[in-house]
Amino acid sequence: MIAFFDFCRLMLLSDKSALVTGAADRLGARIARTLHQNGANLIIHYRRSAEAAESLVSELNRERADSAVAMAADLAVQTELEALAAEACGCFGGLDLLINNASSFYPTRFGEIESAQWDDLIASNYRAPLFLAQACYPALRTSAGCIINLIDIYASKPLAQHSVYCSAKAANQMLVKSLALDLAPEVRVNGIAPGAILWPESGETEAQQQSILERIPLQRSGDPQHIADTVLFLACNDYITGEVIRVDGGRMLN
Repeated sequence: MIAFFDFCRLMLLSDKSALVTGAADRLGARIARTLHQNGANLIIHYRRSAEAAESLVSELNRERADSAVAMAADLAVQTELEALAAEACGCFGGLDLLINNASSFYPTRFGEIESAQWDDLIASNYRAPLFLAQACYPALRTSAGCIINLIDIYASKPLAQHSVYCSAKAANQMLVKSLALDLAPEVRVNGIAPGAILWPESGETEAQQQSILERIPLQRSGDPQHIADTVLFLACNDYITGEVIRVDGGRMLN
C-alpha cells in the first residue's frame, strides 16, 4: 500500500494559507507542521505560549522563508479575536483554511461548577470557533476555503465530571453541521473527533490510561499524526462538508 506521505509530497496546499488556533505545541503544532510540509503558509495562533510559538515559526521559516508567522490572542476577548482574524486574513493576502484547534479541558464536578469555568470552556470550545468562522468568512468565501473544527468523541459520549466541556464540544459538533449548511456552497465546514491521541497535560495514572485503552477495539492510543493527516484530507477533498470524522481506534463502538 502506498504510504500516505508519498501522497502528501504532491504539495497539495501550495500557495494556500492556514490559521491554526492553539498551534504552539501538542496537536496544534503537529497540524501546523503537516500543512506546512504540504505547501501551506501558516498563521500560528497562541495565547500564552509565546516561546513555543516563535520557536515553531522559526523552524517553519528555516524550511521555507517567510512562510509562517505567530499571532497572540485571547480568544475569549472579542476584540482580540476579531483583530486576530483581520491580521490572519491579510498577512498572506487571504485565507484558505481555518483550523479551530484551541481548547481548554479540565473537570467540572457537579455542585462545584463555577461561572468562570463555564465561561472559559464555552469560550474556547464553542464561542471562539463560531466567531472566528464569522470573522474569517469573507476571506474564506473568496478563496472557496474550508473550516475544520477539532471536537472530541466526548461530544457524543460524555465523560464523567466533565459536563461543561462535553456540552461545549457537543455544541461545537452541531456548529459544524449548521455552518456547513449556512456557508455552502462557497465554504466547506467539517470536524474531527479525536479519541485517545494525547493524554491530558494534567496527567492520568497508568491504570487510568490502561482502562481507557482496554475499551478501544484497536487496543492502543493514536498518534497526533493521525489527526494531522485527517486535517490534510479534509482540507484537500472539496466534496465533503458537514461531516465529523472520528479518529478514535473504534472507541465509539463500545
